[in-house]
Amino acid sequence: MKKLTASVLAVVLTSTFAMVSAQEVQNDSTKTTDIREVVVTGALGIKKRQDALTGANQIVTAQEITQAKNPNAVQALTGKVSGLQINVTNNSVNPTTRVVLRGPRSISGNNEALVVIDGVISSQGILQNLPPDIIDSYNVIKGMSGAALYGERGSNGVIVVTTKKIGRAEKLQFNLTNSIDFSQVYKLPIKQNRYGQGWPGDAFDTTDYGGTNFAAYENTNWGPAYSSALGGQNVFQGMPQADGNFLTSPYIYRENNMKDFFKTGVLIQNGLSVNAGGSDSYVFLSVNRAENDFIVENDKMKRNNFILKAGRQLGNFRIDGTVNYLDLRTSTTSAGLYDDLIQMPTNIDIRRFRNSAPDASYSIYSNNPYWLIDNNRGDSKERNITAILNLDYKLNKNINFSYAGTLVSGSNISESHLNGFTFDRLYNGTGTYVDGKQGYYFGAEDIISNYYKTVGSSWRYYGDLMANFDYDLTDDLNLKANVGHNIQDQTSSQAQVGGSNLQIPGWYHINNVLQPAPFYSLNNNSSRQRSFAWFANLDLNYKNYLFFNSTFRYEKTSLTSVNIVNSDGTSAGFKNTGFAYYSFGASFVPTKAFESLKGDILNYAKISASYSRVGNAQTIGVFGLDRVGAFPTGYPFGDISSYLPTAQLYDVNTTPEFYYSKEANIQLGFLKDRITLEGSVYRNDTDNFITAVTTSSASGITSLLTNVGDNRNQGFEIDLGATPFKTKDFEWRVKGSYTTYDTEILSLADGADEIALLTSTTPAVGIYAVKGENFPVIKGTKYQRDPNGNIIVGANGNPLSTSTLEVLGKVNPDYILGFNTSFKYKGITLSATADYRTGNSFISLTKNLMGFTGALEKTADFDRSQGYIVPNSVQLVGGQYVANTAAAGGSADYTGVNAYFTGAYRAVGEEFLVDGTALKVREIALSYDLPKSILKNTFVNSLTVGVYARNPFFIYAKDNRNYADPETASTSGNAGGIATTGQYPTMRTYGFNLNVTF
Repeated sequence: MKKLTASVLAVVLTSTFAMVSAQEVQNDSTKTTDIREVVVTGALGIKKRQDALTGANQIVTAQEITQAKNPNAVQALTGKVSGLQINVTNNSVNPTTRVVLRGPRSISGNNEALVVIDGVISSQGILQNLPPDIIDSYNVIKGMSGAALYGERGSNGVIVVTTKKIGRAEKLQFNLTNSIDFSQVYKLPIKQNRYGQGWPGDAFDTTDYGGTNFAAYENTNWGPAYSSALGGQNVFQGMPQADGNFLTSPYIYRENNMKDFFKTGVLIQNGLSVNAGGSDSYVFLSVNRAENDFIVENDKMKRNNFILKAGRQLGNFRIDGTVNYLDLRTSTTSAGLYDDLIQMPTNIDIRRFRNSAPDASYSIYSNNPYWLIDNNRGDSKERNITAILNLDYKLNKNINFSYAGTLVSGSNISESHLNGFTFDRLYNGTGTYVDGKQGYYFGAEDIISNYYKTVGSSWRYYGDLMANFDYDLTDDLNLKANVGHNIQDQTSSQAQVGGSNLQIPGWYHINNVLQPAPFYSLNNNSSRQRSFAWFANLDLNYKNYLFFNSTFRYEKTSLTSVNIVNSDGTSAGFKNTGFAYYSFGASFVPTKAFESLKGDILNYAKISASYSRVGNAQTIGVFGLDRVGAFPTGYPFGDISSYLPTAQLYDVNTTPEFYYSKEANIQLGFLKDRITLEGSVYRNDTDNFITAVTTSSASGITSLLTNVGDNRNQGFEIDLGATPFKTKDFEWRVKGSYTTYDTEILSLADGADEIALLTSTTPAVGIYAVKGENFPVIKGTKYQRDPNGNIIVGANGNPLSTSTLEVLGKVNPDYILGFNTSFKYKGITLSATADYRTGNSFISLTKNLMGFTGALEKTADFDRSQGYIVPNSVQLVGGQYVANTAAAGGSADYTGVNAYFTGAYRAVGEEFLVDGTALKVREIALSYDLPKSILKNTFVNSLTVGVYARNPFFIYAKDNRNYADPETASTSGNAGGIATTGQYPTMRTYGFNLNVTF
């Protein structure tokens, strides 16, 4: 993949050189707008010019957000911000993402960036369901210095979202938006095309085909070769249907048999907004609806947003408010559906089993995905109301008071049901091996019906009250200061009922459940978390070229409240210690300080540096320092249950994790900003990170939550922008970015060398924090090798593996390259976004499953009837390594091949490590603005039409045979790195849009 890296860099460099020659093009315009004079919204809604910022940030405009009409306002940022890594954690009808700035700092806590919308803390869930069309800009605050005012919530960086401002036109203005997307699956696993359905020695068809047999009910590709005598012949498929007959079909390789299952998904988005205002007031109403008919039949999403914004100036007093109502409904099928498709033999046409019951599926050993669609469903209804209030009172020209608060009230109802099925049908009259047998004979187990319903509610308040000061201390020195108080209060509760065995099929209600589950085994809980803080911010500005900033925050949180117990068992009350967070930073603009530096070549230069101390108690979690109770199973005996403290203990001296951050930045502008260069370097040291440490089971305690070690996160980012050509009618902009970071575990408590975050036995792998290594790393068993790197095998021809887990690779990339470009010619705009990640790896459970089913190319790039000898393998004979001639699996025939790949092969972790390198073209968009001369005699003010593509083109590493999109291997947060079979494949989307104002 090195050539890909070179290609991307070449594009950036070539663009830069082309720009220089463009300076001599006739009519070339060098007229620019100094974006550094634009005021941006930072922490706590404090507005500053870019010159005054002492930490790294990046602005993403509305045009960049909506260019490809991504319905997810979080995913729309992918590839557009250096240092920002967005991974898809759930690629279903309403995708969810994980958003991390500059890599992980905590090994157990939430490393995701904080989301702030219109000045107050919000959530990623609300942002991803916010219509992108109403967003004016993102200000991505990368460093801790810019986020320190948010305390622990801002320890992972902040994404500040500003929704669109309202015009001052007194007449009504309308804006209508519409887009239609068409999505199809992309990058399905590549399967071998030589062998089809069957299993060696199966009695369904006793005819020998090169050492194996055909079996119509198998879920594997361990059958005859397509080039055998069976190839092209009409054969039975699956189990007998309800009428007792088999479906028949030619025994041929079907390249698209997985793809045929998925349909073309359709997403329709409509939005209508109206606004009006005057010099001292405005009102804005936006109504948006999105409907997603997913690629999986019957999976659907409907989302309605109603947003009302209004504001008014009343003398020295100003009030602004926003109300956002979200109604979201989804219906999805079982997450295991894709697993069943992966198992499907390549000669099966799955569409023929659309109406087949489980005992008449393509295989008796796996589920019919169509049956799952109809009978295993989850439905969710979510409603959220977000109210934001901003108040401002100007006491005099130097002092004003402000309040920013939000109240979020949410409710959700989720229901799931699984219809039952019994495998008691007796097959008869087929004239085959299945006659006289039931599904139980083949190991099938009855599907027990169930129904569950969960009702949840949440409530969250956030409020900042501030006094703001603005004084000119001298003609050259300005002071701005903010002091304030913050309160945060959030509650949540869930109540769940349900159980198994529905008395009346198809009636999904708790009254129809014959065996209700005990309440203590269900998800019934409630929690409350509170914090308050005092904070201060100081900004000094000397002659608009030298700036100093300092922040301080003192915070107390209920997460660190500890109930102190005396030696006699009585309570000594609660202990809650507050913690201080602070930052210092300065920025200097030499081109303003020394006019002689500013010229035709260098027109702008800025350097800045900062130091921050920020804490994080979120790792502890609600009730994290409380020993809560549980209902143990089978204790004291049988069905009689008791109530005991959990086996998880905590250290009463646990303190928040503290991050100490150092950062330096430089920004340069050349040729009147025709070339821009920005760079940032940083180091974040984490002191006393928190995790649960596994203890000896003999103690009766399974884990202890405590401060266990230190780590260091460091890296740098470079952003290069250029405008190679710019004339009256044509403009070409290009931007490239380079991001690299790593997090190293410096020490662990009590002399430990590693901490396991996630483990698996098949294959033998895990995700770990290892002292002296990058975090997180993938560990697993490896092949034993001789000094020349050849795999050592045993007498049975099977490779020998290590008895302990060793480091296989790391989860996070070595670096990320980003690329954005746009071409504008009169009213036509063409834009594109791409990125490239490399150096990361993941464990593919899809590859492991395909090894078992004989679908891997590796299982068929030889003649199975002759057995399989591990390539370049050796045996240890008489103390010497000699070339191996023993076939794997114990025999040089088809049976030995089958035994090896379905057994020993699947156990070695190294085998399933996949290179996560990927080059992705994220977006391509083409739009056309109709000339105003055409519209001048109509009621339409502007009209834009466009076409676009999302994910049109990917290239994975050579060893990733489309097993998984590397980004989907992050479903377990910090323990990401294992790609499961529960994620749908990547989707490629094409669509068109319309935007009209009148």
